[in-house]
Amino acid sequence: MALFDLPLDELHAYRSRSVEPEDFDAFWSATLDEARTHDLDARFELCADLGLTTVDVYDVTFAGFGGHPVKGWFVIPAGTTEPLPVLVEFIGYGGGRSLPHAHLLWASAGMAHFVMDTRGQGSGWAPGDTADPVGSGPSLAGFMTQGIEDPATYYFRRVITDAVRAVEAARSHPLADASRTAAIGASQGGGLALAVGGLVTDLAALAPDVPFLCDFPRATRVTDRKPYREIIDYLKTHRGRAEKAFRTLSYFDGVHFAARGSAPALFSVALEDQTCPPSSVFAAYNAYAHADKEIEVYEYNDHEGGGPFQHAAQLTRLPRLLKA
Repeated sequence: MALFDLPLDELHAYRSRSVEPEDFDAFWSATLDEARTHDLDARFELCADLGLTTVDVYDVTFAGFGGHPVKGWFVIPAGTTEPLPVLVEFIGYGGGRSLPHAHLLWASAGMAHFVMDTRGQGSGWAPGDTADPVGSGPSLAGFMTQGIEDPATYYFRRVITDAVRAVEAARSHPLADASRTAAIGASQGGGLALAVGGLVTDLAALAPDVPFLCDFPRATRVTDRKPYREIIDYLKTHRGRAEKAFRTLSYFDGVHFAARGSAPALFSVALEDQTCPPSSVFAAYNAYAHADKEIEVYEYNDHEGGGPFQHAAQLTRLPRLLKA
């Protein structure tokens, strides 16, 4: 696929037309206050007999939205005795936490690595273990329209709340240095990292890689590719519901979370990306509030983005920010 979005100079100047709800902060404050009425109950069970000698792995369970159990992995260098910087990672759309040996990079760099499973997902490309016990009104197959009738019932209200609680769970482990916490992720994981960056004000760093869930009004207009296409297909069937649907989506738009970003950030974007259009990524990047921000641009890539090249950039930048 050739370049299909705005030219790079226009992307650097682009601003989203997504309208922030007047009660955005109140909505999220109330949501997180309700979640915190449930005991976090973060449990870390050391895994044995994995065949891994350079890392220690913990199977994690904590209470997310509604007190529902959410799974994760906590991976640290073997024999760690002193608190380490901790990276909290969120997973791409359709994937789950997978198996422990899929998560060796950051422990190999001397950091603690907390991987959050995504409720209800984990069957598209990497296995997961977390159910979503909450139902939905009529929706299209996938997750983008589950509960879209109202912000209070929208699927990503639960997932974003889980993500904030995942940071709290990661920080609760005695070998995690809470003052040196970063949120990272690619695609959906990048969108969740942005949300966490807007809701957790004391992160040390953020690394949203080709982030999804940004600038819904434009993203749904410039790409035919799923997952954004799920929203348009829903509206094709439910004629006349666009205003209500986009109002709901505005509470979950990475652009608005980015406007509250309070940590140094390393973004990435791919200019041939039809899954997360470049303009939607730049909408979040250009809105990002912290002055210390960078974006790696992969001119000839689709949604795979920088792949190992972006990991290399993160391995240079994040340890410096986390003083690792």
